[in-house]
Amino acid sequence: MKKLLYSKYDKTKINSLPPILFDGKIVVVVSESEAERAVDYLLAQPILGFDTETRPSFKKGIIYNVSLLQVASYDTCFLFRLNHIGMASPIIRLLEDRIVPKIGISLHDDLAILQKLGNFTPGLFIDMQQEVKKIGIEDLSLQKLYANFFGQKISKSQRLTNWGADILTEKQKNYAATDAWTCIKLYEELQRLITTGEYELIKEIESENV
Repeated sequence: MKKLLYSKYDKTKINSLPPILFDGKIVVVVSESEAERAVDYLLAQPILGFDTETRPSFKKGIIYNVSLLQVASYDTCFLFRLNHIGMASPIIRLLEDRIVPKIGISLHDDLAILQKLGNFTPGLFIDMQQEVKKIGIEDLSLQKLYANFFGQKISKSQRLTNWGADILTEKQKNYAATDAWTCIKLYEELQRLITTGEYELIKEIESENV
């Protein structure tokens, strides 16, 4: 039976979907030595999920630097607290790696804000916003894409929390890890569907008030 996908997913359906949450190991990285070990592990993996978090600003003219870089394998996610360790050399090594694919959403924006902290030449990155266009999907958000592909909801309740706090809450850690990890799942499912052809795309015209 073919999987039904929509060119534009109806976001009003998302709240009724069952939630998805990363259930692997989450490691918070706050020193360069920890970053070295984390990057050694990550660059030994076949594929990685990638995302960042920035402390939100609720005042005009105030923009904060990126606070967190989260990078996940299938079962482990490392949360690099950039507001503590900055762009340490192991992180630069990770970002410049050209062997392990790093999957994300809106990577141009993520890489641009990271480059404000330190100079690096981006290595092998794959942006799901571009990949899904290959089969006619127009959505850009991770939440809508995951709902479309898997029928599950990624919660965004922690998005506007303080990512620059001294200590991250468990909810923040789970949120950050889920965002990175689900990028892997999305990419691999897309590649499976492209290879097998086991999908049908339904063209949807999203109403202007949705």
